[in-house]
Amino acid sequence: MARNLAYPKERGNTVHRENQRARYDLRTIHSIINSTPVLHLSFNVTDPAQGPFPAILPMIGQMGSFSHPSADLDESLDCYLHGYVSSRVMRIVREDHANGLPVTIAATKCDGLVLSLTPFSHSYNYRSAVLFGHASPVDDAEEKLWAMRLITESVVTGRWEHSRTPPESAELSSTTILRVRIASGSGKIRDGEPHDDKKDLERPDITSRVWTGVIPMWETLGDPVAAGSNRVDIIPDHIRSFVDKANDETQAYAQKATREV
Repeated sequence: MARNLAYPKERGNTVHRENQRARYDLRTIHSIINSTPVLHLSFNVTDPAQGPFPAILPMIGQMGSFSHPSADLDESLDCYLHGYVSSRVMRIVREDHANGLPVTIAATKCDGLVLSLTPFSHSYNYRSAVLFGHASPVDDAEEKLWAMRLITESVVTGRWEHSRTPPESAELSSTTILRVRIASGSGKIRDGEPHDDKKDLERPDITSRVWTGVIPMWETLGDPVAAGSNRVDIIPDHIRSFVDKANDETQAYAQKATREV
């Protein structure tokens, strides 16, 4: 029997506005996280000298399970984040957070510009996800190396195998991996056409002059450009196939999202 695990709806993760767009199933939320190149990590700064504002950092990360590496996206997973050893967040998590630093992780994908009859009704087609959890540094050498490979493979599939690996000891010591144990999360997806008010749709003076619809929007990877120091004449297959697959998938989703999925 197929499982459909979901994050429980709680006070902190429940979507209220446009709640018909809410998603709580693990697969949808984890897929959005894993397909977003840059995640945003936010946390409270406890040192008054650093000011009163919460911190938010762009980071590279990926969902995964070290204890169950074959776990699918619809299973309970941790979020692994890559950072420099002396960065502020890495220092904070090592200070006095025995249970991990409370953090929020956000990811957003834009899939289209939704053009309506009135500016008020304009929108985006989008996919967004928010995770809440506790971040701790990964100190186990085997888990750290596993997480570095997981994150590297999320940048370009096959890159770990086709680059100089394993990392040298100096590279490992200068890199910190954060493991975020996820407590809850939610997602939100908007797709389809504009949603105009009936009063505007019934006015020919408006409908006859205002174009409405969706402009699909997707991330595109360009043709690989060799570095000045590159000595490999032919672009490797793993790079070409990754670029082609990524572009096909993002374009197909954006075009599909012009109609309600």
